[in-house]
This record gives sequence, structure tokens and C-alpha cells, in this order.
Amino acid sequence: MPHDLHGVLERSFGHASFRAGQEQVIQSLLAGRSALALFPTGAGKSLCYQLPGLLLDGLTVVISPLIALMKDQVESLRLRGIAAARLDSSLDPAETAGVYDGIRSGTLKLLYIAPERLLNEQFVARLARTRVAMMAVDEAHCISEWGHNFRPEYLRLAHVARDLGISPVLALTATATPAVAADIRRAFGIAEADHVQNSFLRPNLAYRVTPCADRDRLALLTSRLQERQGPAIVYVTLQKTAEEVASHLRKNGLEALAYHAGLPDEQRHATQDAFMGGRTDTIVATIAFGMGIDKADIRGVYHYNLPKTMENYAQETGRAGRDGRPSVCELLACADDRIVLDNFTYGDTPTPEALRQLLEELLSSAAAPKKSLNESQPTRQPGEFDISLYELAQATDIRPLVIETVLTHLELAGVLRPLGSFYASYQFRLLRPESAVLAGHTPERQAFLTRLLHCGKRGTKWTTLDPDATAAELAEPRDRIMKALSWLADSGSLELKPSGSRQRYRVNGRADHDGESPPDLEGLTVSMQELFALREARDLERLQDVLDFAGDRGCLTRRLLRYFGEDLGPHAGGEANARCGTCTSCDDGEGASANAGGDGPRGIPASNVPAITAAQAAAIQSLVAEGRASLGTSRQLARFLCGLTSPATTRERLGRHAAFGLLSRVPFATVLAQAEHWQTACSS
Repeated sequence: MPHDLHGVLERSFGHASFRAGQEQVIQSLLAGRSALALFPTGAGKSLCYQLPGLLLDGLTVVISPLIALMKDQVESLRLRGIAAARLDSSLDPAETAGVYDGIRSGTLKLLYIAPERLLNEQFVARLARTRVAMMAVDEAHCISEWGHNFRPEYLRLAHVARDLGISPVLALTATATPAVAADIRRAFGIAEADHVQNSFLRPNLAYRVTPCADRDRLALLTSRLQERQGPAIVYVTLQKTAEEVASHLRKNGLEALAYHAGLPDEQRHATQDAFMGGRTDTIVATIAFGMGIDKADIRGVYHYNLPKTMENYAQETGRAGRDGRPSVCELLACADDRIVLDNFTYGDTPTPEALRQLLEELLSSAAAPKKSLNESQPTRQPGEFDISLYELAQATDIRPLVIETVLTHLELAGVLRPLGSFYASYQFRLLRPESAVLAGHTPERQAFLTRLLHCGKRGTKWTTLDPDATAAELAEPRDRIMKALSWLADSGSLELKPSGSRQRYRVNGRADHDGESPPDLEGLTVSMQELFALREARDLERLQDVLDFAGDRGCLTRRLLRYFGEDLGPHAGGEANARCGTCTSCDDGEGASANAGGDGPRGIPASNVPAITAAQAAAIQSLVAEGRASLGTSRQLARFLCGLTSPATTRERLGRHAAFGLLSRVPFATVLAQAEHWQTACSS
């Protein structure tokens, strides 16, 4: 039976017509085919799953990485009378129970979750018992290694969708090169015909590049904001820069607030609300701000520092002028920023020693089955093991995201097979008397529940239990323990709090003439080194793309479009000399000259790299003499001096140490050489 799409669009969403590409995507989904919607920021991606979510029979699960986006969209949908909810860490137990009631009863139409929730065994089990009509994956470019924001947990989304038989799947993103789009289609089984892509051309945006020495940027930014009217976002690289710039702007009569991941949650939310509500005009932010922000009248986006990639630049500038009115996107281009951004890239590359330690930890974990409290039976099969990312990060001093990347590549190489995630322990407290909880059950069920409720370590209010130990004690499958706890929580009989997230894997050996042998540790270490070396080189190339863009005297709009596989073409006077007419190059007459082959690149100022002073050298020597375990290797020390945290330095609370970030404006290779020198000198 054909759907009245335009009628639903008007009645439920208040729109008279679809935007470009929306109806095509929706028709694919309603026909049961998975689709990719590659729409620039502000082009209306959300409607592509919200409208079919109303029409399809069952629950639409929306994967979104940001709580702020989930919150805004759920509130907006509820105001329209649409049954939508979100599951995230900010909900209290009563709210969470209400969401689960909606899932179980089938009254909920759209559920927003973070990608990590699909690693939760309890939640996946709930979905398996639920009629899921569709899955929508926002920020789908995170699935691609070739993308600018690869997130290992996204690779597992396609596996979960297949395992649960969820179809169709809608992948959505605002920034994907042709190679990344191909990765997304391959992962979710999307036909090329169902890849719907809108033009990245935003005629109302004027892309400006202003070469600017570091010492002049603050004054120039201040004058720009004083001259212009309307809301603006200023993007910076470091949290401390956000604070310093916002403070300077306020002292010069501008309403400006800082926004970054280091602020308390309440302050970040208050800052965002003030900007959205028009109580402050300017936000000075790291890239932590902006995803999912639906503010149509942003008149300016200023990059105080270089963006890390062209994808970041397109996404951040795309937040300007969503109302179609002229807006400016200005990049204050200073090559000094390259050192800090390069250092971030170098600092994320684990050492060969750390990689080997990580692989040894992983593979040795599977050497023997773990015994439960009931020694007669192991809780897992030989070759299976479970890990805590937090514990591994502390043991190896490798950031959890980097460890996840290693794990994902071991999965892709067939070395590991993921078996899901679980929590090592749970806390529960009864919300009703035990007699009321047991009432109405069969005698056998009452006996089981009574024994379950009296397991674990009882505190004043909460009882803590280990599901594996409980299963062994009761001689019951772990699955039955977890289903019983989930059912009791869903029915309002108890409040359940998980802790100690762990991921379970199985090691797949190598086939040889004697059967299956352990994976090749040496070979894996070398291949992982090569992988991270390749990633490092690719990230450095992406930053060079940004500098090349800033220095291009040709049409900047055309160069940006070409990066994403598009061209101005006939839009502005023919293929050979296509120009937007509004960017810095075109407005200043540089574009025509560059298209004709004249002039060289636009000069981007760079300061001389500061020499390491005697006082700094003495501070490094003093730091090494402290003998801190978290700074035991040259690379650990170099990261610290460049202002890059690690699990070990965070554990030792060294972020306020006087030497932290001492050489943040010095190239990483130079800092690493200094670290090696002083560690050798102090050990001799």
C-alpha cells in the first residue's frame, strides 16, 4: 500500500515539501533497501529516518555519538507528538525504566543510543526480542579507516545489524570522500544506486583565508567580531586557547564563552543553551562543540587555528548560514599551528615496545581458561578471554582508543573474534519488599529468585554480585542470571547498576600441519607497527591538505568541492574557469590568475621554531631525575613535554606539573631527541 509521504511530512513535521534527496532516500528505506545519505551539514539528514520510522512497523534504532544531539532531537520529536526516547548515562533509573517499558510494549517508534551500547550484552539481548524495523547510523564516516574520524566501535555496527537481522540500515554523514563512501556502502551492503548524495556547494558561504602571524591573530579576530553582527563560532585546537580567547573577547566588550571537553558537564550544557537561546553571541570552542547543533542563523565561523583535516573544515564551516543568508567562514592561517597538530599525530603512535606488550597481554590472556569460584567448570572455553580497556590502557600506557584500533584490526585480520561485551559486576537494590517481588511466581521460580537475591556481597543499600561467580554458585547458566536481573529491573522490582565493562574475544590460531598453532606474535607486532606508521603518514598528509587549501590562489570553493569528488562545473561560467565569485581568491582577483597558471601559492606566515633554552633543558633534566614510571621511555617523556596526556600521566595526575607542555611549540622529533639525550645522560 503506497504511503502518503507528503501528507505525513506536512502533518507530522510541518514541512510543505522535501529537500533535495530526502524523498529518494525514504523511498529506498520503505522498499526495504539500505541506503547511504551523504548530505552536507544542515541538508536535513534526520528526516530521512524520522519519517520512515513513523511508517515502518517496529522500532527504529538511531545510532548517534553525541548526547546533545540525542537530547535535542528527542525533545523536538516529542513536541510533535512522536514517540521518541534516548538511552544514555544522563538518565536516572526511573527514566531508563520508562524507556524499556516503551521498547517492550512496542509504543516507542524511535530510540537514540550511542554506538557503545550495542556492545552491551543485555541491550543486544533486548533488541533480539524486539521488532526492529530499521537502524540509522549517524556520522557513518566513522566506520572507515580512511576517514578523518575513524572509531573502531563503528565497525561492529554492521556485524550487530547482520547478527540481529536488522534491515534496512540507513547510513548518514555530512563528510565523506569517494573512498570513504565506498567503505560505508561495503560495510552495510548498500547498492550504489541507493547512495544519495547532495551537492556540497553552499553559495551563501564566503570562504575566506587570511594569512596571519600568530602574534596578530587575537587582535584580528577581535576586530572581525566587533565589525560583524550575529552569532559566531570560533574554533581553536587547545582547551587553554579556548579559555584565553574567550576571556580576551569579553574584555573587549564581546559576549563570548568557552566550550571544550575539559569543562564540567553542567557548564558545557549551560554554555550551549546560552548560545542556542541567543543569550551569548560567540562560542570559542574546540571541535567538541557543534555536532548536532541546529542553529540556522550563525553568521560566521572563524578558524583561529588550522583545522586538522579538510573533513573537519567542511563540517565546521557547514554550521554557518543554514538559513540560506550570506555568512562568512574565515580561516586565520598561521603555519605555526602545524607543530601542535603534528605533535598530536606523533603522540598517538604507540612505540614498538608498547605494541608488543599489548599483544602479549592479549594473547597470553587466552592461554588458559579462567576458573570460576566453582572450580569444576571454567566460565569460558580455551582460547576465549575478556579484557578491560581501562586496565589494558593502564598496563601499557596506550590510550583506550588506540587499543580499540588494535583490537579492531586483529578482528579484521581474523586473529580475534569478538564475542560481545559484558559487565564484570552489578549492584542492585530492591524497590519493593522481597515478598512482593516473589508473589505470583511458581514455586520453582520463587526458589531460584530467592537464591539469586541472596547472592553477592550485601551492603547497607546495595548488593554487589559477579554474574559469573553467581552462575557457578547457583549452578545456572550466566544467561539465566542476566535475564532474571534484567526482568526484575524492567518490572520495577529492583534498580540495577552495571560496572566494570569488559569485552570478550576468542583467539583464532593459525592452521599448520599439526592443527592450530598460536598467532605469530612477532609478525603481528611488525604488521601493527606498519599500520600505525601508515596512519601517522595519512594524518600528516591530511594536515598538509589543509595547508595546501589555505595557500591556494585558485577558487577555494572549487578546491573544497573537488576534495569530496565534486566540481563547480558549469555553475560559474564553464568547466575550465569555474569560480564561485565569493571566496578570498575570487573576490581579490587571485582565482582567475591562478586558473590561468599565474602566481605561486599564497604565503602562510610561520614563526621561527624556538630554540630550547638553558632553563628548559634544566627543567627536562630535573624532570628525568624525578624517575617517574609514567615517563620511563623517551617517547613517553616527549609526549609529556609536548603537552600530550597518556593513561599513565593521567593516573599520576601530572597535568599540572610545571614541565607539562613545556615544549608544545617545538616539533616532536626535536623534543624526542632531547628526551633521548637527557634520559641517556641521567642514566649514565
